[in-house]
Amino acid sequence: MPHAISMPATGLQALILCGPGSSFPTFTTNPDENPKALLPIANRPMVWYPIDFCYRTGITNITLICPPSAAEAITTAMNTNPFLTSLPYPRPDLVSPQGLDYNTGTAEILRLPEIRDIVKYDLLVLPCDLVCGIRGDKLLQTWMVKAASLPDLLSDDLAPSYSGGLGVWYETKSANPVKGEETDFLATTPMAKDLTAPTNPILQHLSYLALSMPTDSFKDLVEEKKAFPLRHGLLRKHPKLRMLTTHRDAHIYFLPKWIMDFVKSNDKLETIGEDVVGWWAKATWEAGLSEKLGLTKVLPGRVAAAGSTGSMRQNNFTPQGEILDSQESDVSASADPDGVRSSLLKKGTQHTVPPVLAYIHPSDPDAPFLRRVDTAQLLLSVSLQLAKLPSVEETGPDAASPFAHPKKIAYPEGVKPRTTITRQDCLIANNVIVDEKTSIKECVVGANCQIKEGAKLFQCLLMDDVVVGKGCKLTRCILGKRSNIGEGSTLTDCEVQENLLVEPRTEDKDNKLMSSSGLEASEEDIQDVLQEFEDNDDLGSDGPASG
Repeated sequence: MPHAISMPATGLQALILCGPGSSFPTFTTNPDENPKALLPIANRPMVWYPIDFCYRTGITNITLICPPSAAEAITTAMNTNPFLTSLPYPRPDLVSPQGLDYNTGTAEILRLPEIRDIVKYDLLVLPCDLVCGIRGDKLLQTWMVKAASLPDLLSDDLAPSYSGGLGVWYETKSANPVKGEETDFLATTPMAKDLTAPTNPILQHLSYLALSMPTDSFKDLVEEKKAFPLRHGLLRKHPKLRMLTTHRDAHIYFLPKWIMDFVKSNDKLETIGEDVVGWWAKATWEAGLSEKLGLTKVLPGRVAAAGSTGSMRQNNFTPQGEILDSQESDVSASADPDGVRSSLLKKGTQHTVPPVLAYIHPSDPDAPFLRRVDTAQLLLSVSLQLAKLPSVEETGPDAASPFAHPKKIAYPEGVKPRTTITRQDCLIANNVIVDEKTSIKECVVGANCQIKEGAKLFQCLLMDDVVVGKGCKLTRCILGKRSNIGEGSTLTDCEVQENLLVEPRTEDKDNKLMSSSGLEASEEDIQDVLQEFEDNDDLGSDGPASG
């Protein structure tokens, strides 16, 4: 039964962006009826995971954003899906702006009037395909301590000061790598370690972000320039750069409210990750860029150009008294520290651009789980990994993972004798019927599925209402909801579209089985059409010739 959240208010609101799912062509051919946000990850709708992350962070002001055409499907799911109806109160709101379609960029969404109207506070922006086991309250605490300014949080009339941002990146070359997973290029510079807060592990992996772009954009730049162009200004400001090429942007962004005005004033910014965060990070060190981006107007009294006169070291936004690692110095400032201190206390003192902090999630085996799930391969891989989590029944509620299910086999009465199900790495949903002599290993099986006698499944993901016929052998397959696999079929590394009937004794490998395949003309169909053309030619042979 749903219950109300009793955590203290955080003062933030969350936006969860529900995209089109173009990277799931087999399962989102009709994104209006089957939006990506409702695809199942380990038997839960995809959007459940970022919503749950918000609640665990203490944020209850949550808004889902989707195109108008997908609003009905998501609304129906929020009102009927048992995992979504069991979410605590208050429930998320759903907004579907008229100007939003499946080609709208993530930054462009923030410019839509309907979205600007609802944003009243600092933001947490998330994708709908995020599975994050990190303690959100620790991330929030880190942002508030290291990047959020006190005047912004209290809305007081203190000296102008504006909050920075926080993003999250993770290593893709982990113990369970997925071939073809997207990566990003980023450059970070170290920040002073806070030894006073050892209980927050986030702080030990925190840096300042200097550069960020998708790896594809990075490769295009290198190919165009025949080298990676590294500005001297960046090295002067941050001589200790760490460059990462195998990490990925998790698209977890803690953003100050002023970012809405920044995006509005720069209509060429299309995406939050590459454009908004990327250009913002560059503006913290590149001379004159903050003025070109209009930050001096968005943050009046706060921002000076990165190359302006005065001590760059003293003027850096340095929460908790931290100093950016920089070799730049100013003789006059060193000679008169009291003068600098008094000038910083004056209202309206200029500072540089607030920083973008980068939390680089460790890849240790015992680190909390973190992954974007935006391809079919990741959908299968992540679902199988989550299936290995012990159930709440096994560990007890206090020790269970936030992603653990109550039971590994929700309906044991449906499993006939003489079957093999490896409980430690399987997840079987409600009302699943498993006939005798079947073998199910390392699989996730959705609700209301039927597995007929003698079927063998290995590393498969079955969505709801799937039927697997007698004697089928399925390996590393994803079966869309209500699909039916004919008896005796052997499929390996295949994706099967929803509602599709696969003919008995089908053998296929490394393929996407979709309904369009069944529309191909047979030899008999071709002969019938040719005969029809011949008949029409005979009927018109006495008519006038056409030029």
